[in-house]
Formats: sequence, C-alpha cells, structure tokens
Amino acid sequence: MALRGIEGLHGYLVVTSRFPPTGTERFLLATLIRHTAAALSVAFVHRRRREEAVELHGLREERAALQRQLVTVVGELACRQAVQGLTADVAASGGDEEAVTRALHGLTGLPALVEDRFGRLRSWAGPDRPDPYPEPDPVRQHALLNAAAREAGPTRIEGRLIALVRPHGEILGMLALVDPLGEADEHAVLALEQAVMSLAPELAHLRNQAEVELRLHRELADDLLAGTDETSAYARSEAVGHDLHRSHYIVVVRWSDRVADDSFARVVGRAASAVGMRSLLTRGAEHVVLLADDRPHAGALYEALALDTGAPCGSIGVSARCDTPDDFPQHYQEAQRALEVLRHSRKQYGMTFFDQLGLYRILGPGNNLGELEAFVHEWLGKLIDYDAGNNSAMTETLARYFDCGGNYDETAASLSIHRSTLRYRLQRIREISGNDLANVEDRLNLQVATRVWKIVLGGSG
Repeated sequence: MALRGIEGLHGYLVVTSRFPPTGTERFLLATLIRHTAAALSVAFVHRRRREEAVELHGLREERAALQRQLVTVVGELACRQAVQGLTADVAASGGDEEAVTRALHGLTGLPALVEDRFGRLRSWAGPDRPDPYPEPDPVRQHALLNAAAREAGPTRIEGRLIALVRPHGEILGMLALVDPLGEADEHAVLALEQAVMSLAPELAHLRNQAEVELRLHRELADDLLAGTDETSAYARSEAVGHDLHRSHYIVVVRWSDRVADDSFARVVGRAASAVGMRSLLTRGAEHVVLLADDRPHAGALYEALALDTGAPCGSIGVSARCDTPDDFPQHYQEAQRALEVLRHSRKQYGMTFFDQLGLYRILGPGNNLGELEAFVHEWLGKLIDYDAGNNSAMTETLARYFDCGGNYDETAASLSIHRSTLRYRLQRIREISGNDLANVEDRLNLQVATRVWKIVLGGSG
C-alpha cells in the first residue's frame, strides 16, 4: 500500500497475512497508511528545513568569511598605499635620513631610528630617545650586524625590529623600530622594508660623496706633505672646503694593534671630528696623518681614539706650527720624529708635541747622520761590540737605566731581572766602556748617546 504525501510518494507499507483482510481490517490499514504518510511528510519537511538551515548557515559563514577577507584586502590595500606613500613623503621631505625616520614613525607609531654601521645614531623620530645616546660597543655591534645579516628581511633583536641597509651587499647602516612590547605587525614590517628601500639610495649617495671628498682630501694632503705649488694648493683647498690660509699642525697617529688602512683612517677621522679638529686626512705605510688647522688639544685625540678602538696602545706625534704650505714637508718630519721619540720612550703611548721634545729636537731628520753615528760609537761603541760578541744586552740595559731615571727597582722590573743582576751589569758597563756613571759629564753624554742609538739608529749596532 503506497504512502503518499503532499510532496509525492514516500514509500510503501507491506502487510502480509494468511487470510484476506476483512473490511474492518482494511479500514484500519487505510487509517494507518494515512497517519504514517502524514508523519513521513512532516518528517521530510523537518529534515529539508534542517538541511536548508544548515545550508543557510554555511552560506552565512561563507559570506562572513568573504566579508572578513574583503575587509582584510581593503586594509592591506590601504596599508600598501600608505607604505607606498611613504616613498613619496620621503621624497617630498628631501629624501634624507630624517625624512625616512619621521615617515616611518608616523606610519607605525613606533620610534624609528637610523644608525651607521658602527652603531652611532644618525637620526631618531619619536619619543623616548636616549640622552645621551649610548656609545657603541664594537664587539656587540659586530655580533648584532652578523645576526641581522643572516636574515632575509627585518629581524627582532633586543627589543628592536631591525633591517640592514645594504645595497649591493655592503652594510651602510641600520634602520630600526623600537618595539620592546612586540607590537609591530606585518604592516609595520612592510613599512620598514619600504623605508629601507627608500633609505638605501640616500646612504649610498652619501657614501659615494664621502669617498670622493676623502679622495680629494687625501690627494691634496699627500701633495702638501710631499711639497707642492703654493698657488695650486690654495686653489685646491678652497675647492674641497678647507681653509689652508690658517696655521696648521701635522698630526701623525699610529696604533700598535691596528694596520694603517682605510678602515683605521676612517676611525681616526671620526675621532678627530668628535674632538672638534678640522683637518685633511691621509695615511702613510704605518700611520695616519692629519693636517689640522689648529693646535690639537693635548690628549683629546688620543683619548677619543682609545675609547673608539677599545685599546690605549697608540702613539700620536704633533709637529710645530706650519704657517705656509711650503712648511708642510719639514713639519711632517717633525711630527714623525715626535712620534718615534714617544714610541721609544718609557711612556710609549699618548700624545707628544715636537716643540716639547727639548734635546730630542736636534736628533731629527736633517742632522748629519754620520756625526751622530760617530758620537754613538765614541760613547757606546765598546758596549755595542761587546753585545755583538757575547750576545748580551749591556747597551739596552744602560738605555733602560736612563729611561727609568737611574732607579734600580724600576730598571730591574722593566728588564725582568733581579736587582743584583742589574748591579752586576752596571758594574760591567763601567768596566767595558771605561766611563763613570757617577760623573755628570759622562752620564749626560751616555744618556744622549743611548737616545740617539735607540731613536735615530733604531737600536742597531
């Protein structure tokens, strides 16, 4: 018997019996069929409504997801437009580092900064700028740059989101967002990446400009130290923005643990600028040379370099005053003489001026080397010959004795020998040389001879 409803056939009810149904039974079956068909119709309607409700819910979820995606896309487009507008804002503001940090701070709400590759602040935009800005630690800075360089994009280091400015692979500086709470999202990262792209040409341009200026300064400085035409020197100095009409001092810098290469020359130039020295810079085989337009402050450059390099093992020699460009070659030799006197002195490190050398001024270049050698041979010849034949150090012992002002304890300590050994050596020196260290005249000549032997002759036989 068919179970039919409003929507059609729902199925069949099958009844089996050994005997044909009676009229009453047929009536009951017909009633059962009607009620069953009605129940099935209701059930099918409920199921369809549930299916429709589920489908409707799915459609609503899909619509909500699409709406959220649309909002995200719109937000992304707005963010990208804002980030792309950063380039225009930077260009409109002059395109320098200040413009980049201002635009980046305005876009992200986080303090933005630019540091050079050595960790010195070049620009800051936003609140909470440290004052004074901390001096960079070279070891820490090297480790930070290496860590940042290993990442393909911005990286989070010590509460900062950092991106390196490195066009063509060379690190020129660092752009960072100060973000100790980790608030920077993907939009901030995108803005930082765009800002780095805007900053890279500016830093590259400044680097190229600095290299050109440095090359011109070096060429002029080299020519002045070697000797050049005065009229040409004045014209070239005006072209590079340096006043050669002022009195100058030649400053020679040598650091025992640093090679006098371009890197160290930049360190010296930066330290000189930090202490207010206006100068032309070049370098020799073993030292860096500054042509300063004023007398350097005693010790200031040395202290700045010791702080910058993290090592106090440096020596600086300063010439007497140069009044004209023709004076530079001679005064360059004076600065080198001051440097050598300092390096061979008991003090070794620090800063010394040629006009404060006293007696050692006459031991400089331009004196008769033959006469100086004869003087040394007269007073130290026997000791030098004795040292050569016996592999001893009598001459050096005597020189160190004078360097220590005749103090036995200091002399013995500087030679790493016992006091009694020093007494023995001094007695042997008296016997070998035939000179009396207690005699004022002998003592003066011997002390001068040891200084000539050490400084002019380089401590050689």
